[in-house]
Amino acid sequence: MIPRLHERTRTPHDSLSDALGRAVPIEGGLPENAVVAYWPGLDSYTLDDEQTTWTALQWAEHLEDPLLEHPFTASPQGDRRAIFHLDVRIHPDDRDLTGAEWAETAHRLARAASIETPGEKTGCRWIAVQGKPGRLDLIANLIRLDGTWQQSPADLLPRLSDEARRIEHDLRLTPHTGRPGTAGQHPVRADRIRPARHSSLPARR
Repeated sequence: MIPRLHERTRTPHDSLSDALGRAVPIEGGLPENAVVAYWPGLDSYTLDDEQTTWTALQWAEHLEDPLLEHPFTASPQGDRRAIFHLDVRIHPDDRDLTGAEWAETAHRLARAASIETPGEKTGCRWIAVQGKPGRLDLIANLIRLDGTWQQSPADLLPRLSDEARRIEHDLRLTPHTGRPGTAGQHPVRADRIRPARHSSLPARR
């Protein structure tokens, strides 16, 4: 399981498109069970909602909202590119993980990246998408609900790599010897891409 960080962006649309392997459509939901985990506060946005699923565009807008709600929040360097995108891939010979295992992986990586702190209610919005076989994408907005910027740890890649090793051990996956990297490294061969499965998603408020 190799973590790969993508360059931060201003909107989540490209990150979500990359996770799905196709452009974010204006209408239509995501593949079945594609969103395997999300920030704890999301449930409060889906209560008393008659809509049964969110479209891919609505997921993107939900992640983007903090940028619009806090127009003056920026990184310590004055950067407004707040969309954080991490993907991890398991070994091609590994078994298919269950939805619960992908969800556990997502929460553990979110904590390792300081995206999620257990019990915190004013943290970052994030979702984890399992849109491609053997791959998980974690997409977050670094502008927190309280309007502050979530600074990433200086040793982010080593922390993610260490957590990936622990996840491999706990889930009995093939140990990966590659190093963590940034987008553009560790390409996935086209012959290893298989069609995604389909199902319904939580409702959107």
